[in-house]
Formats: sequence, structure tokens, C-alpha cells
Amino acid sequence: MKIFDAHAHIYPSAVAEKAVTSLGNFYDFTPDGLGTTDDYIESSAAAGCGGFLILGVATNARQTPAVNDFIADFIEKSRNDGFDAYGFMGINQEITDIESEVKRGVKKGLCGVKIHPDIQQVDPLDPRLYCLYELLQQLDLPICFHVGDVRPRYRYSEPGKIAKVAKDFPKLRICAAHFGGYSVFEEGRNVLSGFGNIWVDCSSSLWLITPEYAHDLIMAFGPDRVMFGTDYPVKYCGDELKRFEELPLTAEEREDILWNNAHNYILGK
Repeated sequence: MKIFDAHAHIYPSAVAEKAVTSLGNFYDFTPDGLGTTDDYIESSAAAGCGGFLILGVATNARQTPAVNDFIADFIEKSRNDGFDAYGFMGINQEITDIESEVKRGVKKGLCGVKIHPDIQQVDPLDPRLYCLYELLQQLDLPICFHVGDVRPRYRYSEPGKIAKVAKDFPKLRICAAHFGGYSVFEEGRNVLSGFGNIWVDCSSSLWLITPEYAHDLIMAFGPDRVMFGTDYPVKYCGDELKRFEELPLTAEEREDILWNNAHNYILGK
């Protein structure tokens, strides 16, 4: 069965260790992966992963172009190496010309946008991002949000805010990552299931919840709306596949979640 990782992050070798450490400190866990391109490719290929979506996160305006160039170059190389690879650009809300950077990213082969509200410290309902959503809707490009941090200090990514975006931009294809609510799975299900323009992925989720509850969430969102993902460097593909194999799904449901749904979301099929 074909495997597609719909949620992964990589970093240049020079900063990978620092980036992974920072990620672990932010979430108070230790990521399994090294964060480098070689570690991701080797571990994913060993698990039988034939394709992936790499998501950029732009923590400030200055680094945004460099982040997107790095991902675009990696995607081009990965495709040349035989992977079914796609990349989403990171867009920081403080860059002066969002439209130009999005269109530049598209020319370099990137096909969507990732927003991490908590790390970027931006409300998804910020007017600057509303301009981005309008542009993506016009260009028929998808967006992926990190969703579910509801700690006292970080409340940017509450599921209800993503629901508001989905309502305001009904033609915008949205991935609400981590079953629509990392750490608040039930809230994510209650608020985000049933939208015709929302998909979810199961990244950074299967190791936190039981297989039975994961299956319940899949059924709530719909097996045609859930995508397999690792959130690398948080977890390796092989380990996440073992957790996924524990879920009581039909062969057709597995095929959709492991491959078909991601392509429908990314490409708008």
C-alpha cells in the first residue's frame, strides 16, 4: 500500500539541532528525529514512504524567503530522486508584501501555505492573514494550520478560530492539523467536523490517544477527510505507521488516509 506523509518539517543541517531542541522546549517533549533532510529521507524511505508534504514555518519576516527557498530546493531534489514530493511555504504575517512572496513561492514549485499561529504569535483572524486567505482562495492553493494549543500563554490556535476562517472562505482548502486540535481533540471534533473545505491529519496525535479514540475521530471527520502524517521530527514514519496499523479500518479507508486524501487536499481533486 502506498504511503504519503502529509505533515513533516525539515531544517538546514546548520540549524537542525537548534530547531529540534527549540521545538521540544516549546512543547515539553523530546522529538525523535534529527530534523535534517538526510535523516528524514532515510527514515521515510526505510518505512516505505513514497511521498510527502513538507511544511515551512516562518517565525519572522526576515527569514521567510530563505525558509521557502530551502523547502523548494528540497522538493525539487526529492522529485528528481523519485519521491512524490510537495512543499508548502511558510508565510510570516509581518512581511511587507505577502502576495509577492506567495507568487514567488509558487514559481519555485511550492503549492500551499503553512501557518503555525502559536509559534508565529498571530491570531488566525488577523486582517493580514485574511488578505492571505483571499489570495490563496483566488489562486486555488491550500493552507495548513497548526491547531490546538490552548495553554494560558498560547491561545492563537483554538479550533473555533479555524472554523471562522473556514466559514469566511468556503472555497479555501484547509488542513486543521492534529485532528483539528492538538491537546483538545474533543473540541476539535465538535467544532471542525462537517466542513466541506476542512481536512485533518493524524500527526502528533496517535501517540497521545488510544487507537479506539483515534478511530472515533476518523469516523467523525470522515475517512475521506483524514490524512496520515508524522509531524517529523516529532516522530519517525515507521513508528507512526505501527500506530496507524492498530486502527480498525477497512482496506479502502487505509488507502484513502495513507495516500488519496492528501492528494485530494493538496491538488484540489
